[in-house]
Amino acid sequence: MNKKYQDRIIADPKIMTGKPIIKGTRITVELVLRLLGQGMAVEKILAEYPHLKKEDIYAAIHRFKRAGASSCSGKPVFSTRVTSAEPGIVPLS
Repeated sequence: MNKKYQDRIIADPKIMTGKPIIKGTRITVELVLRLLGQGMAVEKILAEYPHLKKEDIYAAIHRFKRAGASSCSGKPVFSTRVTSAEPGIVPLS
């Protein structure tokens, strides 16, 4: 994982049954991706989850892409490939 994002995502079997989460929260990568997939803008997610930072959302996207764009918890998250979180955001490589 990109060093910029790698410390923001953790997986601990004692937290959320080991699903990847945003460090310091119980918010799963899967939840962030589902919200984005439902069309929720990054700014709206940040407003609803004020303890998240924009970099946390980018880290979730990066984790998703690194996992092969198919799943982060064993269940499909999207049926199509994510290329950007919202207009104007450059996809992570």
